Amino acid sequence: MYKITISDRLLHFKYPAGTSRGVYTTHHSYYVRLEADGLIGIGECSPLPDLSCDAMPDERYEKILRHICHFVERTGGIPYEMLRPYPSMLFGIETAFAQVDAGGSTGLFDTPFAHGEEGITINGLVWMGTFEEMYERLAEKLEAGFHCVKLKIGAIDWEREITLIRHIREHFDKTQIELRVDANGGFTPENAMQRLETLAKYDIHSIEQPIRQHQWHEMTRLCKESPLPIALDEELIGVNRPDQKLRLLDTIHPAYLVLKPSLHGGMAGCREWIKRAQERGIGSWITSALESNVGLNAVAQFCADVYGPHITMPQGLGTGLLYTDNIEMPLEIKGDKLWFLKNS
Repeated sequence: MYKITISDRLLHFKYPAGTSRGVYTTHHSYYVRLEADGLIGIGECSPLPDLSCDAMPDERYEKILRHICHFVERTGGIPYEMLRPYPSMLFGIETAFAQVDAGGSTGLFDTPFAHGEEGITINGLVWMGTFEEMYERLAEKLEAGFHCVKLKIGAIDWEREITLIRHIREHFDKTQIELRVDANGGFTPENAMQRLETLAKYDIHSIEQPIRQHQWHEMTRLCKESPLPIALDEELIGVNRPDQKLRLLDTIHPAYLVLKPSLHGGMAGCREWIKRAQERGIGSWITSALESNVGLNAVAQFCADVYGPHITMPQGLGTGLLYTDNIEMPLEIKGDKLWFLKNS
């Protein structure tokens, strides 16, 4: 017999989290608590306002989530096809089931990471802000031991952003620091190529989503002509059916996909993306999407299962210190690796 209860929580950022879409100061998450066979599993449903394909007013979101949870209680399984339009709900329910299947452990899969035997290499994340704020945050990441840093760009003055990147490269070459940039769609089709050519001078690993999504013709041209590898992120949101995924990959053919289970189809949907991308020689990595530590742990456990063991490409899992009121989970960042503390 299955029983699911739903709760919610308003999380508060330690510092405003700036992207080219705006600034986050709080984040609202829902939690599903699954009881089955004397075991408990908890998953996080965490849509991003104005971005997730299942973002909607709280009252409507909760109503749909309750309806789906009642369906799960009656049937005893996850209705994957029903949940394709609701990736954040699917991810939360998948997480709860995975924890029950793991005997109630938050080490969701049988991996060296879940056994506390190896960490996952992650990138340091520098949010948008003033030039001085970004410089200070960058210095903190380098001092902490990160060898891959992702900079959010596209919101402050372009010339100052390039000055910051130039400064980094004057002191650290690409063998010392791998630089990724994320424009969150902040460039335009008109200025994107010029900016990509400028960024390419500084040994940038890749750029995420240079222009806003749903401009397939322009994005296809950029991916074909850019001197800098392009990774798709927001472009994947709402592309939930297998046939849609194939059409996007075969049309745009990016260098990389940046996968977020809460946005891109839960664990099942991300496995589809990874399989089809690999068949086409397209790389990928996984990142969290501002979840609390409940969701972050699930993303990390999934990452270890799908890419591990011995993950060498830095993943985007360094968001556990974002909130003043986060939920305790046995996760710890040591240097540039995220570890699961099995016995804590």
